[in-house]
Amino acid sequence: MMRSRQRNLCFFTMVCFLLMPSSPAAGVQIRLSGSGSTQCSGRVEIYHNNIWGTVCDDSWDLNDAMVVCRELNCGAALDAPQSAQFGEGTGQIWLDDVACSGNERSLTECQHRGFGNPNCEHSEDAGVICSGVRLSGSGSTRCSGRVEIYHNHSWGTVCDDKWDLNDAMVVCRELNCGAALDATQSATFGSGTGQIWLDDVDCSGNERSLTECQHSGFGNNNCRHSEDAGVICSGVRLTGSGSTQCSGRVEIYHNNIWGTVCDDEWDLNDAMVVCRELNCGAELNVLQSGQFGERSGQIWLDDVDCSGNERSLTECQHNGFGIHNCRHSKDAGVICSGVRLSGSGSTQCSGRVEVYHNNIWGTVCDDEWDLNDAMVVCRQLNCGAALNSTQSAALGEGTEQIWLDDVDCSGNESSLTECQHRGFGNHNCKHNEDAGVICSGVRLAGSGSTRCSGKVEIYHNNSWGTVCDDEWDLNDAMVVCRELNCGAALNSTQSAAFGERTGQIWLDDVACSGNESSLTECQHNGFGIHNCTHSKDAGVICSASLPKPSISMNPAGDVNWVSLELLVSAVVKILLLLLLPALLVLCLICRKRRRRRQTTQPETLNLSQLNVGDDDDDQ
Repeated sequence: MMRSRQRNLCFFTMVCFLLMPSSPAAGVQIRLSGSGSTQCSGRVEIYHNNIWGTVCDDSWDLNDAMVVCRELNCGAALDAPQSAQFGEGTGQIWLDDVACSGNERSLTECQHRGFGNPNCEHSEDAGVICSGVRLSGSGSTRCSGRVEIYHNHSWGTVCDDKWDLNDAMVVCRELNCGAALDATQSATFGSGTGQIWLDDVDCSGNERSLTECQHSGFGNNNCRHSEDAGVICSGVRLTGSGSTQCSGRVEIYHNNIWGTVCDDEWDLNDAMVVCRELNCGAELNVLQSGQFGERSGQIWLDDVDCSGNERSLTECQHNGFGIHNCRHSKDAGVICSGVRLSGSGSTQCSGRVEVYHNNIWGTVCDDEWDLNDAMVVCRQLNCGAALNSTQSAALGEGTEQIWLDDVDCSGNESSLTECQHRGFGNHNCKHNEDAGVICSGVRLAGSGSTRCSGKVEIYHNNSWGTVCDDEWDLNDAMVVCRELNCGAALNSTQSAAFGERTGQIWLDDVACSGNESSLTECQHNGFGIHNCTHSKDAGVICSASLPKPSISMNPAGDVNWVSLELLVSAVVKILLLLLLPALLVLCLICRKRRRRRQTTQPETLNLSQLNVGDDDDDQ
């Protein structure tokens, strides 16, 4: 009896197993199909109720594609194509009006109209193009780890030969992970297994995908997994209404979710970190009160307080992830310059000028390039005054795109792209005409500062720092004012007259003769060597910071002989003009007298003649 029950139970279990729905029916599977489809790109189809069906493209966007790509383990979403770009499906249309936030684990978790309730035809079938890149390994996150690519239906690693920040930049952009902070080598995130797909990767930094970069060919390598390459990306992005690659609402990736930053205490130092982290040039503005639109979901950071020198926003002081007293009406944003300086021997404030447009960095042609143009770039990069506008690729030739030509700035524009030019991509140049700038790398900051008065700060080793007021005098101030094109030095302020800064103090015991072209050329103790606190921050007041007087006089003993000669000449001319009418009047009077004499003299002679005649008659 017991054996009979066991046999019946075994038979019942086998029948249940055979009658149990297959794995597709147990859940909802997803696949990419259609003409030209690959493992990570194609027409989106889901398996529901034992039938494969398509998805309508109404409201279909990158957030929806992001969920699909993650679900398929295919890396980041590069595009969300519509209108059956991979061909029209047949049969069932399962989903319509899909609205994903981007954080869902599966497409069916997103909002939609319900299974089988579309108002579409297959001419509107939705698709995705995924990157086919992922980050794995020990200690990896969504935005840092060992780089692996999907090829020929298997994942494989990348060898670290020639692996650098340009390569990492492409990966980070491809994964929508912000800027590249590091390009790791020697299997920093652990050694992979199986296939090594790429070696000798050489990216310019502008490619959309790592596989578009130059390499030895898929599977051609001379490496072992001890040389697996990796990346560390920033995990910051800019989104929202009207956003661009370098302006928008700030969002950070934490705990596998994108979230916003509250605008409490949000200022230019915070924006500086974000713009640098995204490789977007200098900060132009900080926006508050959700000016790029309000997001929904998580708010990750509040009371962010950056010094401006941090590599990543998450390194700045804040209340802690998810701890805030804000609503999305206070989402913080930034506007970055979208200009950078690159090339051989370039620094933060000197180099070949490149602008970011249409998701690509490109150079500027040197036709009509002059100091007014350089002045705009230096101001845009917060790098002080323009010292030189270089031409003929003096700082090395760029590659790929040339964005601007015939640039004509007045010098007052806030951005190079605001200047007159021929239009993006319209030029008659080659890269041997790439334009560059050399900026001073000095700025004036602090409470009550202006462009030509304030606390002196210099840029060194990728951070701004102050100057100690030991030995600080007018000769030193003279160099700063000349460097900033701000006229003569009126005062060399001490004891943090423009307020105390935080962070680095770069120079101490500065001793300038007054003839140097840059403050860093003067004698000093060396960068970062000092015995000061910020209560001794040095400053300057230059003449250009004051309104020009209507009358000016040279100091006593300092005679300008050229001006004296001009003054005497002018006085003589004025006197001549005043005397000329008098001389004319005198001339007229003299002429009248002369005429009178000429008319009265003959009459006298006639009278005498008459008198003589009368005398004769009398005789």
